[in-house]
Amino acid sequence: MDFNRLIPELSASHFEKSISFYIDVLGFQIKYQRSENQFAFLAYQGSQIMLSQRNGTWETGELAYPFGRGINIQMLVDDIEVIIRSLKEHGYPLMIEPEEHWYRKDDLLLGLREFLVMDPDGYLLRFSQQVGIRPREKVIELD
Repeated sequence: MDFNRLIPELSASHFEKSISFYIDVLGFQIKYQRSENQFAFLAYQGSQIMLSQRNGTWETGELAYPFGRGINIQMLVDDIEVIIRSLKEHGYPLMIEPEEHWYRKDDLLLGLREFLVMDPDGYLLRFSQQVGIRPREKVIELD
């Protein structure tokens, strides 16, 4: 198994609840785990995260819900609708409904259809599906 160069590790207040959310609802797979430490390495379509029971080891300050304030974790997936259906079937609300956004990269615009959902501890997850690439329109300045 290849490891991504950046792999977030999320602290869970209730490990079993969180792992159920990632496996049963979102469709992640356990690549390996250490049950005795309540730790799991998870993957979904190339995205990788580590999930562990909160134990104080990596905490740099008070940790209160929602965890991960100020950050969202973006994951590119093949089809966001599969995840949205599962979230709705399991009663998890979306924080932001699916929207299409076009982001500039040099002279191109990259299109993504994306939505936001919070995991049981309040980590903000942004799932994105590529919808295309198009040239950026040139702006003509008038004198």
